[in-house]
Amino acid sequence: MRKSSLLLRSGLTVAAASLLPFAMAAGPAAAVSGISVSTTGSTVSVTTRACTNVNGSWGTASLLNSRQANFAQGRQVSLSGTDALQSAAWSGVSAGTYTVIVVCSNGTTAGTQSVVVSGPSPTRTASATSSPSRGVMGGVGGATKDYGTLTLVGGGVLVGAGGLAAAWYLRRKSKPYRL
Repeated sequence: MRKSSLLLRSGLTVAAASLLPFAMAAGPAAAVSGISVSTTGSTVSVTTRACTNVNGSWGTASLLNSRQANFAQGRQVSLSGTDALQSAAWSGVSAGTYTVIVVCSNGTTAGTQSVVVSGPSPTRTASATSSPSRGVMGGVGGATKDYGTLTLVGGGVLVGAGGLAAAWYLRRKSKPYRL
């Protein structure tokens, strides 16, 4: 009887912990930006699906550098596109960290996102591959990914549940056998 009640309590604890990410996602902290920002050399582009056409305008996107504080101070570009996807781009952007803000024509903010511009891309030569002059080329490459809040919380819950299960198992193993 003792074994089944302990197992039931452990199961309820794990179930409650697994529901925690869903409760946290319902709050405002889990808001997701409605824009996608990318860079290619010295060009920054933004896409969104959040805006609607109002009087022939989708909205405006603004590119702010680190010294600019609000939307009106940035480099503004009108959004263009279709009902399915709207976009804007800035070319000739110098290296640095920028913030992209998209405001739809109905006045709502589609999203805000930071982006790092590394500068113009190098000119390619006729060589098919380039090799490092000394040793191995280093860098992050595709080794990093920005995971969302829900993914991180879910992973934390799984790690925590695994730790609790291991502690429970080891605790049970250390006690002498009882009838």
